[in-house]
Amino acid sequence: MPKEKGSRIIANNKKAYHDYFIEETYEAGIALAGTEVKSLRMGNCSIKESFIGIDNGEIYIHHMHINPYEKGNIFNKDPLRTRKLLLHKYEINKLIGRQKEKGYTIVPLKVYFKDSLVKLEIGLAKGKKLYDKRQDIAKKDMKREAEREFKVKIRAD
Repeated sequence: MPKEKGSRIIANNKKAYHDYFIEETYEAGIALAGTEVKSLRMGNCSIKESFIGIDNGEIYIHHMHINPYEKGNIFNKDPLRTRKLLLHKYEINKLIGRQKEKGYTIVPLKVYFKDSLVKLEIGLAKGKKLYDKRQDIAKKDMKREAEREFKVKIRAD
């Protein structure tokens, strides 16, 4: 059976980009059971309410929802169970050190397949203030208006 090449996004956390300034990103593997991988291949995953926690020098993702596999019967795991993330020790130590600084947190950004492996992109993030969020919304609105005017001009010509 040939392995698939390329990458395919399963879940994306758009709210993280709205609520945080993402300063660094890391690619982590996830320790999963077989039925969880099959469920992910069907696209049944959500990371909207998930968060990253550090315990005894290891990094875990909490509340990542993976729907149970339909044909998995007794082999299905709890959909919201805590899953271990696989990173190099120096990356974990760097994240632990940066998270201890005031205002920094680690957030999950997206879940995707890289070749045939499930990967999670995590980001070292600093929280945005309310006025920063308003500025981002204003920029998006201006960009949307400019694109709309550009489309109208092209159609008129």
